[in-house]
Amino acid sequence: MKEGIHPNYRDVVFQDMSSGVKFITRSTASSRENIELDGKTYPLIKLDVTSESHPFYTGAQQRVSETGRVEKFRQRFARTTIKK
Repeated sequence: MKEGIHPNYRDVVFQDMSSGVKFITRSTASSRENIELDGKTYPLIKLDVTSESHPFYTGAQQRVSETGRVEKFRQRFARTTIKK
């Protein structure tokens, strides 16, 4: 590989802000923040959602009834339709 054209690939800590879970992986993402973990200093990337907090992976996903959605739509737009 040519020198100087590839991004810096290094260990980085990703932190889920909603659950507080931290994990170390390798990435080229840049960060201004650092964190000390296991006696070493790593760049810190803060995330809003990871598999630890996403409803699909945690099983907290709620299903909306299709009939309820259709009825709600009809009620909302029933007054805007013109009856002949």
